Amino acid sequence: MAGVFEVEVDGVEHDHGLQHHNHGLQHHDEPHQVRAFDVSKLSPEEKWRVEHAKMHAKHKGHEAMHAEMVLILIVTLVVAQLVLVQWKQRHPKSYNLVTLFQMWVVPLYFTTKLHWWRFLTTWFIFSVITAYISFRATRKPLACTTPRLVYKWFLLLYKISYATGIVGYSVVMFTLFGINLIFRIKPEDAMDFGVSLLFYGLYYGVLGRDFAEMCADFMASTVGYYSASGMPTKHLSDNICAVCGQPILVDVSEEGIIENTYRLSCNHVFHEFCIRGWCIVGKKQMCPYCKEKVDLKRMFSNPWERPHVMYGQLLDWLRYLVAWQPVIIGFVQGINYVLGLE
Repeated sequence: MAGVFEVEVDGVEHDHGLQHHNHGLQHHDEPHQVRAFDVSKLSPEEKWRVEHAKMHAKHKGHEAMHAEMVLILIVTLVVAQLVLVQWKQRHPKSYNLVTLFQMWVVPLYFTTKLHWWRFLTTWFIFSVITAYISFRATRKPLACTTPRLVYKWFLLLYKISYATGIVGYSVVMFTLFGINLIFRIKPEDAMDFGVSLLFYGLYYGVLGRDFAEMCADFMASTVGYYSASGMPTKHLSDNICAVCGQPILVDVSEEGIIENTYRLSCNHVFHEFCIRGWCIVGKKQMCPYCKEKVDLKRMFSNPWERPHVMYGQLLDWLRYLVAWQPVIIGFVQGINYVLGLE
């Protein structure tokens, strides 16, 4: 026998079209009484309708409270944005350090709670290797092989995260256009795979850039090519890389087997891995020796390499979303709890 589950909210009767089973079904003539039935025997769609009906009943007459909660959310977001901008402008080092810590910890908390073991495995591997690299970068005196090791690792991480993000975005777009049906892949499976890859690429891209910048700052002060005032403190030979301090083995005009040699507009030369790591990964768009601004378009003429700078701006936006948005939402939830809003 088919039944209909009805709930009256604000004097309006909502028909949720539930197909009830005979087991445990009790009929009542009272207009405001809910029929009892076995929820476990309902389909997922019917269960969702039951929960939707319960939500209507629970929040009946709470319109003023909901408006107050929305107002609190908007005001908190605006105030938090102003505070973060002022903090970043006045104390950038402390802001970057706290943001880096939250980028590292906040996703760990949620993924542990949700038992996402694949993410936890990649996070552990990344943390171990990056911790070792960061330890090497902060040692004094700095080993001559450390700068190349640091830049090669973060450049590799940057390329992997960039490629992973592009693949994930492509899978998401292909799924939206229905191309996954050609390969007989369910839309939900394809979308889940694409979003996961996009998250991995963007997250480790952000985290890698932040650690790379921190290591670049430590190494720049340790190597000592320039002081806080901007004046170089060491003389640089013509055949020495200003980043790692190692000799240049390949001429600028020659094609290297492993890596090429780049010359900036200031005439200082660098290993390819070193200057790419310094400019792109470490976000240092200046010469490591004389601090002259680097023209990335001139240095990297390949059009496929130019979007990397815009990609860095995307990562800056994601950094705020991952590191600070959960904190702000948690603060809003705390205010609602103190005020007794539900």
